[in-house]
Amino acid sequence: MTQPLLAGAFLAALLYVLIPGPAFLALLGIGAGQGRRAGAMFVSGHLVGDLLWASLALIAIIGAKAIGTFIFDALGLLCGFYLAWIGWNAVRAKPKSEGQALMVVERPFRRGLIFGVTNPKGYPVALATFTALVAGSASALQFHTLPVLLAVSFLGFIVADTILITIIGAGTVRRFYRSHERLIVRCSGVLFMGFAAQALWHATPGLLGWRKA
Repeated sequence: MTQPLLAGAFLAALLYVLIPGPAFLALLGIGAGQGRRAGAMFVSGHLVGDLLWASLALIAIIGAKAIGTFIFDALGLLCGFYLAWIGWNAVRAKPKSEGQALMVVERPFRRGLIFGVTNPKGYPVALATFTALVAGSASALQFHTLPVLLAVSFLGFIVADTILITIIGAGTVRRFYRSHERLIVRCSGVLFMGFAAQALWHATPGLLGWRKA
């Protein structure tokens, strides 16, 4: 188990939560309208989905590595293009209409749980993000390292959720987000495309036979 691999798993989990997406926007809306407690309940429920998709993503990545490096590199290539597509759509996103009333969520934990495990983008985004950030340590990926990687990922989720819970109730943050929503979403798109470039950088040499054994 290498330090870059552990750092990659931690960072992938951290950014998977922090990069603006459907869950991030839902949490911001709940926190803005109902405060930190409701936001914390939503995040706690959503954590179940985060762990589910991260587990499946890591199993797929390690399984591909066990089968052969070609499949792993092909997976990295596909994930790189997928991340680039997400990033490009975010960069080109149009601002949402203003003045919409916030919905009151009576059971935020249940909402977060259902949102987390049914989000159709949960698995592909987790797969793409983890692939991009652990591909550089592919040689260290084995099934016996899965529990440690999941533990590190769980820590990343907890740190990210703590950061979000800390900031969502602040009026300044809510006002800033509403005033700069388009900029924030577009910057997240640029970050996704950076991950895409990293995934392609690691996958292409293997597919072209340039990587040394």
